[in-house]
Amino acid sequence: MKQPATHLHLAAAVVVHHGRVLIVRRSYRERFLPGAWGVPCGKLDRGETAESGALRELKEETGLLGAIAAHTGSSSFLSDYQGRRVHNHQENFLVRPLTLEVVLPSADQAFRWARPGELAAAGVDAYNLDVIRQALAARPATAGPHALTARFGPAGQTLAPGPARASGQGLATGPFSSPTSGPERPVRRGRRPSTVESWAAEPRARRRQP
Repeated sequence: MKQPATHLHLAAAVVVHHGRVLIVRRSYRERFLPGAWGVPCGKLDRGETAESGALRELKEETGLLGAIAAHTGSSSFLSDYQGRRVHNHQENFLVRPLTLEVVLPSADQAFRWARPGELAAAGVDAYNLDVIRQALAARPATAGPHALTARFGPAGQTLAPGPARASGQGLATGPFSSPTSGPERPVRRGRRPSTVESWAAEPRARRRQP
């Protein structure tokens, strides 16, 4: 017999620096989506604001300090945990990095500063691609020209991954303005697969038309 449904509130940090997006591979010891690539994201603590939660998760998952550049929208998905249906409500933020030395909590994790066109080939799923697209589509005054002029590859296109960076050294500071609120547009809602294999096998997200 299934337990009653529960609700969780999450916050995600889309960190963009010099036209590249920070993606992190989850530990293979994680119960949810082990080994999956995505943006730093996690559950909010009781009484915590989404903005504070996004920056805390960024610090815990990567060691980076950041500043909120824009709240870029909301998304949601369903998952199952120990027979319980979980409704996950996620707030997404464009974040300007204040530090660049990435330190991951687990030795089996990895990170990468990837150009938008490299994300799908790197293993980022359609849900996270939509979250990242949403952030890169923030107002030009917020995101800066590097982020907005980068292009995603067309749906189904095979893209060769670029070289992974071992650290943030050598990356110039992006032209971010003071924090502001970008246009809120909902990300595709649906059910997140319970395993990394099915998650990575999702069809490529469609390229949005202007």
